[in-house]
Amino acid sequence: MRIRYVAPAAAFVAIAALALTGCVDNSTPSGSSSSSSSASVKKDDSLASQLPEKIKSAGTLTVGMDNTYPPNEFKDDNGNPAGWEVDLTNAIAAKLGLKANYAIAKFDNIIPSVAGGKDDIGMSSFTDTVEREKQVDFVNYYTAGIQWASQKGKTVDPANACGLKVAVQSTTYEDTDEVPAKSKACTDAGKPAIQALRFDTQDAATNAVVLGQADALSADSPVTLAAIAKSQGKLQSAGKAFEVAPYGIPLAKGSDLTPVIQKTIQALIDDGTYGKILDKWGVADGAVTTADVNAASKG
Repeated sequence: MRIRYVAPAAAFVAIAALALTGCVDNSTPSGSSSSSSSASVKKDDSLASQLPEKIKSAGTLTVGMDNTYPPNEFKDDNGNPAGWEVDLTNAIAAKLGLKANYAIAKFDNIIPSVAGGKDDIGMSSFTDTVEREKQVDFVNYYTAGIQWASQKGKTVDPANACGLKVAVQSTTYEDTDEVPAKSKACTDAGKPAIQALRFDTQDAATNAVVLGQADALSADSPVTLAAIAKSQGKLQSAGKAFEVAPYGIPLAKGSDLTPVIQKTIQALIDDGTYGKILDKWGVADGAVTTADVNAASKG
């Protein structure tokens, strides 16, 4: 669910090459550390005073993240979380006088961890949906679209993909909603279903297309276009981006932390920090001007 995006091609061509097996390398460019993004962010005492006492006393913000979704979140050369969402999370924590503590997990385990109180928030390119809002609340901070990709030279039309194999990361919106809806439209019309090939990580889904195991992949537009830029000409866009929708930070239902995170993101938008982070990573097309809450159910 996502938005048209111009990938920072030079950065991602520099960060990866295809290995001899044909797989995509998930290494990171030197000098792209995410820690520097929060260095100039000053603590806002007014916002910090509104934190729940447990978090204020701990001095840390525990963040559930699946760092396998470049350029949003991934591992740098030292294995540390990096990406524009990591930069944004660090800025949020700095604004509140906290240190971000990243709890790396599989994507489908993050919302249960947030809902159960193990993690304070999640930050992993979650599309805010009405169904997910039954489990958690979302503070919205970005919009994106869905973008498909195929092997170079292979024409794939996302609107006419009946009978094809499409690689997706498990439990993403593309897996749970988008591809199943397209497949149902196929079978309702008497055509072959789309076969969704589900993978634990986006890199694995991308490699399935590179290696010819899948006809196409479906992912968030920043992610797909970064994968294309990294593929050394082995992948291409399949159609244009579609279905723009909001990203959201999941928090426990009714949490006192929700309004604090909303106000903090709004403060980062207003002071220009947010825009600088998106510009740095080349993802400013999805910028928002207002940090909303539970946008999916409003709209």
